[in-house]
Amino acid sequence: MAETTSTWDPDQYERFRQERAQPFYDLAAMVEREPAMRVVDLGCGTGQLTSWLHAELGAASTLGVDASDTMLEQAMPLAEGTLSFEQRDITSFVADKPYDLVFSNAALQWIEGHEALLTKIAAAVAPGGQLAVQVPYNDDHASHRVARSLAGGRFSEALDGYERVFPVLKPERYAELLHELGFERQQVRMQVYTHLLPDTRAVIEWVKGSLMTPYRERLSVEQYEELLEQYETDLVAVLGEHSPFLYPFKRILMWGRKAA
Repeated sequence: MAETTSTWDPDQYERFRQERAQPFYDLAAMVEREPAMRVVDLGCGTGQLTSWLHAELGAASTLGVDASDTMLEQAMPLAEGTLSFEQRDITSFVADKPYDLVFSNAALQWIEGHEALLTKIAAAVAPGGQLAVQVPYNDDHASHRVARSLAGGRFSEALDGYERVFPVLKPERYAELLHELGFERQQVRMQVYTHLLPDTRAVIEWVKGSLMTPYRERLSVEQYEELLEQYETDLVAVLGEHSPFLYPFKRILMWGRKAA
C-alpha cells in the first residue's frame, strides 16, 4: 500500500483498522468463489487482510505483494504453507503465470497512469479469471483539498513543488477499460463510506496514516510538524468544530471476469 519502500507507519495506518478494512471485505464479496484459486494481492500492507482472504477463498495459493518493508515486517510472520509475501513494487510486478484472481485494495491510487497500469495488471489475469480492485475516490473532500492547498502554497518550496494528486479515473472510465481489456462481465460502483470520528480533528489522525505519508517523507521533522499544525487550523476552519464528526469517504470498487 506504500508509495515508497520504508516510510509507511503501520501503527498509524492501523489506527482506523476497522474502517479501512470494510472496503476490503466489500471487494472480497464481489469475487466469485471457485475451488483452488491461485491468487495475488497487490499492495497487501500488513498482510492481515491477505491472510483472511486466503482462508476465506480456500485458495490453492496466495501471494501478497507490497513495496513497503515496514509493512512487510508485520506480514512475513503470517506466511505459512500456501500463503506467502514478497517485497516488490506493483509497477514492476510480472506474473510467472496468470492468476485466477488479481486482487488489489487501496493501493493503485499511489501509482500514476491508470490506463496503462490496468492494462498491465489485466495481463496477469488468466483467461476466465477475475480482477478485483478498490481505490479511494475522495480527492475533492476538504481533507484532501486543504493538504493540496498547503503543498502548492506555503510549503511549495520545501516540497520542491510536489503535490499529492491521486491519478484515479472516473468510475465510468474503469468500466470502459474493463470492457476494452476483455472482461466480459463486470461491476463498477462508487460507494460512500461514512466514518463517525470522535471530532473534526480526528481526520488528521486518519490522513497521517495515508495521505500525509508522502509529505512526511519529503520534509524535515520540524517542517512536517509545521505542516500538520497549519493543516489542522485550515481544516477546522473549513469543516468547523464538530464532536462527533461524520467523515464521508468515497471509494471505487470494481470487479471483472475475463473472457475464457
